[in-house]
This record gives sequence, structure tokens and C-alpha cells, in this order.
Amino acid sequence: MNYQEILNYLDERDFGRYERDSFDEFLKKEKFSFSLPSVHIAGSNGKGATLFYMKNIYQEAGYHVGSFHSPYFYDVREMIQIDDEPISENDFVRLFNQNEARFRKFDLTAFEMEAYIAFSYFLEKKPDICLIECGMGGEIDATNVFDPLLAIITSVSLEHTAYLGRTLSEIAQSKAGIIRPKCQVLTGILDQAARKVIIDISNELGATYHEASEYHFPVYDKGTLSFSYEGKEKVEIKTSAIYQMKNASLAMSAVRILQERFPVSESAVRAGLLKAEPILHLEQHGDFILDGAHNPEAIKALSETLDTIYAGRKIHALFASFRDKNINNEFPILGTYASDITLTTFPHKRARVEDDYFLYLEDYPYREDYKAAIEELKAAYPGDLILVTGSLAFAALVRKYVLESQK
Repeated sequence: MNYQEILNYLDERDFGRYERDSFDEFLKKEKFSFSLPSVHIAGSNGKGATLFYMKNIYQEAGYHVGSFHSPYFYDVREMIQIDDEPISENDFVRLFNQNEARFRKFDLTAFEMEAYIAFSYFLEKKPDICLIECGMGGEIDATNVFDPLLAIITSVSLEHTAYLGRTLSEIAQSKAGIIRPKCQVLTGILDQAARKVIIDISNELGATYHEASEYHFPVYDKGTLSFSYEGKEKVEIKTSAIYQMKNASLAMSAVRILQERFPVSESAVRAGLLKAEPILHLEQHGDFILDGAHNPEAIKALSETLDTIYAGRKIHALFASFRDKNINNEFPILGTYASDITLTTFPHKRARVEDDYFLYLEDYPYREDYKAAIEELKAAYPGDLILVTGSLAFAALVRKYVLESQK
């Protein structure tokens, strides 16, 4: 198969099956083993940003870093990178075609195939350290196939309840499935119920539990945030998103925990954190703010940032979401800070369409064409801010449209 044919096949296999039987049979048949030094990152929010900051720090320190993260924004190869360089089309096609017959035989999902290609690629290239982000949950996630040096659980909130559990304790249990005997464990500051579950599992496995500290003295200045953390004063990150200080703090704690195995200087930590701005996290282009917040916890963090950074400015929200998201709890939070909310959809098989919003159509207008909705909002509210949120996939599409229209 050529690259486009592979993309078409992956799109066909992108569905909501969430079990491990077929993938485990496949791995057993392949006699799969992955022993490169690696960090595994799970969590309801912040796992991609934590990986982003860790990757930049380790690269500044001179390490070659493999990373696997999802979702991708424009090209599936973005998921699999070494030192910010995505896997080449030739390598992606080669590794897919080498395994195609067995992928089909074991009926693997798109994410399972993508994860396996990533692990195979890293085994070939042998980076110094790999940073692996869970797709969803942890215990039966397709990435949960190795023993990490460090298991990070960034946050635990009520999400994907049909798959992960209906309480914080059940969801924490699922995410804690990435913990291995005697590994290091790091969490963000969690709800007490989730924290207890993860500590208990860590103790059962002889794993060493660490919890991130609070950051202090945050200061915002022209697109840069500075704060103090664990004895480091005036640490800077290039973003307006206040919630990113938690993720940068987690990254610093992770680097400290692994300091003996992977030494990093303080100057590399500071340079790595300041190296680049994560896209689609309060990313601003003119009067547009793009943020991929996609669950109540993320919407709350986004809204609090809006209230701080853009206090006094009118904000109009354009919202689109996947069907499995708990939008019932998102709208009241977002509506506190946005003057109005317009609902829309976008080209994706799991995107909500008008009928999926039927409970909310009396309160919020719906526009089928998101591009037309953007132009209507621009014309109706010149000088005001337009917030695009609800889904990373949606925000990525709008980002491409906005950037092209501003050329």
C-alpha cells in the first residue's frame, strides 16, 4: 500500500473499540518486547503538554528523544517523532507494509497499529529516552506494553466514563494501570479519592510515589509566564495559558526524579521550558484564541485563564465537540466567561452534529458550516475576541483556516 492508501485504511479502522484481547494476541505472536528507557504519561488533561516540556528539556540537555503522542493535527506521522522530526513517509509505509497482513489478521484498530509502528521505529533508531503518551485510560491502552522508568499521571477527572469507570476512583484505577513494580510514579495534585487509589497501587507494587508541588509567584508579561517551583525562581514558559504552569511543573519534577539516570543542568531545564509555545493551548492569532479544551476540567482551566489574561474583553465562543464528551457540564462553565456560545460541527466521524445538540439548541445557536460561523462572528463583533474550543481536532482545523486566511 502507498501512503494515501494506508491513511484511508487507518481512517476505516478509527473506531471506539476499547479492549486488549486482539492486540495482546498480536503482541504475543510477534514476541514483542520494548526495553528502551521510557516514560509513560497518562492523565485526563495535561499529558501532551507535560510530554512537550519534557521533550524540550531533554533535547536542550543533548539527549535524543523519541516521542509518541496523540491526537495528531494534520498528519498521522506527527504522532511518532525523534527530536521533533516526524517519522518519514518511507519509514511509515515500510513499517506498515511489513506488518499489514498481521494487522489485518488480528483486526487491529488504527491506534493499535500506530502505537506498534511507533515502538518498532524507536527500536530501530534507539533514541536515548522515549516519552510515550497514553491514548485513553492506561491499563488497557495500546501503549501499555512496556515497563517505564517513570509513570506519570497528570490529572484524573470524569471523562470517557463509558470505558474507564463512573467515579474518580475507578478512573484513577484505570490510569494507574501503567504503574509497574518498583518504578517511579509521579502525579499532579489530585482529588483525595484518586490520590489514595494511586498511592495504594504504588505501595502494592513497590513503586516509589511522588506528587508534584504547588507552583508559586506567577507573573504574566506579554505572552510569557514566570513562576517559582521547587527552589527554582522565575522559571519562564512561552505561553499565556496559566494552566500550563502545572504541566511545566510536572515536567520539572519528572526530570528531577530521573536526574541520576539522565542528568540535566538547570540551564537546560530553563531553556527547554522557554523553547517553544505548545500549539492550541490558548494560542492567539489576531482576535482568535484557539484552545483544545475538551472536557469539564480543561474548560474550567481555560475559563479561569481567560478571566485573568483577557479580563475586560468580550469573548464569543465557537464550540464543537466529539459525541462522547460531557458537554452538559462544560457549557455552564464556559458561559460564565463567554458573552455567547455558537455551536457547530466539523468533518470527523465522531463529531457532534445538530441532532446531537438537541438539548441545547434553545440556548445556543447552531451553524452547520464552521467557516461561515467564523466569518459571521468576525463581522458581527469586530475587535472582540473569538474563542474556538471544545475539541483539539476542531481547534486544529480552525487554526489551519485562520492562518491561511491571514496570509
